[in-house]
Amino acid sequence: MALAVILHLLMRRFEDTYRHKGLRMQLVKVLKEKGITDEKVLQAITNVPRHYFMDSAFDKIAYEDRAFPIGEGQTISQPYTVAYQSQLLEIKPYEKILEIGTGSAYQAVVLAEMGAQVFTIERQKKLFDSNKAFHLLKNYPNIKLFYGDGFEGLPTYAPFDKVIITAAAPFVPPKLVDQLKAGGKMVIPVDEGSHQRMKRITKNTDGSITEELFDYFSFVPMLGGKQNGN
Repeated sequence: MALAVILHLLMRRFEDTYRHKGLRMQLVKVLKEKGITDEKVLQAITNVPRHYFMDSAFDKIAYEDRAFPIGEGQTISQPYTVAYQSQLLEIKPYEKILEIGTGSAYQAVVLAEMGAQVFTIERQKKLFDSNKAFHLLKNYPNIKLFYGDGFEGLPTYAPFDKVIITAAAPFVPPKLVDQLKAGGKMVIPVDEGSHQRMKRITKNTDGSITEELFDYFSFVPMLGGKQNGN
């Protein structure tokens, strides 16, 4: 295939048209109807072109409120789930956020759009490498990508203001609690069988935690270790 044709196809792949923007506005309307009220979250969803994070085959349905496969047994989360977790985090500009499970990087970009400093870990080497080459992330110097075990967190960069886990955790990882600042919050879906209960954990000044329980969701499982894809 001629270089000019390849470049043309790449440019088309990363177009953000009036149609795409209109679909995002419709998506935001759906999120509002489902109870998302944080204007910073809604504006970030409006700003971020979700179709960039997906195979071009999904372009026409990229703004439906549902998850889609992205490879390696992972999915790009349902927009409502992204918005729900982001709203529970109560993001303030310049806060340090630890994200466990980069996946497509859509959640990380939404948080970065809200002004957060995002430190995100991915255990799947192929997804990590794909994100390192993802042109859109070059527009977000406030996102730092790491290949590693999410259960271990990033002790070198701790403490964090907030922690978000984007996979079904079998329990609340103690090392991630340790890496939270006093007063910091963690949003985590904890496994209760076929679905997960969303929890918000606040770390108290004495090191103890307070838990709040929210709705049920369905996530891919949070696994330990690193997967190099070989």
